[in-house]
Amino acid sequence: MTEVGHVESGSLVIHSARIIDRGEVTDDGWMRIEDGRIASRGTGSDWGTADEIVDASAAAGPGAVLTPGFVDIHGHGGAGVSFDDGAEAIRTARALHRAHGTTRAVVSLVTASIDDLARRVGEIADLMATDADILGSHLEGPFLDPGHHGAHEPSLLRPPTPADVSRLLDAGRGTVRQVTVAPELPGGIEAVRLIVATGAAAAVGHTDADAATAAAAFDAGATILTHAFNAMPGIHHRAPGPVLAAAADRRVVLEAIADNVHLDPHVIKLVFDAAPDRVALVTDAMAAAGSADGRYDLGAVSVTVTDGVARADETGSIAGSTLTQDVALLRAVEAGATLPQAISALTETPARAIGCDSQLGSLRPGWIGDAVLLSADLRVARVWVGGRPSL
Repeated sequence: MTEVGHVESGSLVIHSARIIDRGEVTDDGWMRIEDGRIASRGTGSDWGTADEIVDASAAAGPGAVLTPGFVDIHGHGGAGVSFDDGAEAIRTARALHRAHGTTRAVVSLVTASIDDLARRVGEIADLMATDADILGSHLEGPFLDPGHHGAHEPSLLRPPTPADVSRLLDAGRGTVRQVTVAPELPGGIEAVRLIVATGAAAAVGHTDADAATAAAAFDAGATILTHAFNAMPGIHHRAPGPVLAAAADRRVVLEAIADNVHLDPHVIKLVFDAAPDRVALVTDAMAAAGSADGRYDLGAVSVTVTDGVARADETGSIAGSTLTQDVALLRAVEAGATLPQAISALTETPARAIGCDSQLGSLRPGWIGDAVLLSADLRVARVWVGGRPSL
């Protein structure tokens, strides 16, 4: 896998904040960033001198909260454009999400032909050489169950043959971070093993798998459940399905779209209760995030967004979201998750899910200097990427 880039930026101190990191809360905290990485942390006023000093309480108000930068491992676009549409579209959408606290993101691609997907993951690999906030690509298709296609074009879905899987992974040149697979498809379990062997994460999703098949995929190396509850069998008292199989397996991270559309608030709370420390709050955002209602394309699928809810025109299926991660934080807390739990689900857990947890997702000394300053009511006030201001 490629290393995560950081920015050289001199020295920065942020002080008088309530720091929440890795489930711990530090009141009246300060943090120093030097040359793009976190150098030290403490409490009180002994932070010394720096090129820039930010008083968190002045910038964000009393009770200001400082967290690691948010990491989104599943999103498709924003600001009116889709990640499938090339480098400039990716940059445009990323700027929108950075302003909402997402300092690093995986670029998710919807189902397309193998040729198109190979080209797109190659373009994303090229873009990572210049855009350090892009962590790689996520192939949400085409290896999905036609019966749970959601907003993916059914005619383009296909079983995961070794040749197709290898071609896409090779095209990414080590930058494909995640591949979603329906493990019950012919060759599904073998595909999981192949994906994991390259260093990417295999995810179970858009699937008709029962609990036993999902457990077999996890035993084969799959470590993510793609947007839990959505595009898969639900929980039945005699057929627990893939959600409970994932919740019971400490190796597995469960993606959750906390927009009160994909998941009811009671279910958001259930996910946090069932899988403590293993929830990744993702956006699954499509082009309409940060933009107006109206008509959009999500890959080969036409979508209409009404009152912020995206649905495929032909089937009525939910077609991604208009969510940003700061709103996901609010919704998770409103649903009953604790603030440290919700912040971990935006930071350390998604970073761990894609193998970036030695550099991202924490405010530990030595980690990359990505941080988000929030007001007491959890509104984004300032964002830093590699120690440089992004908002």
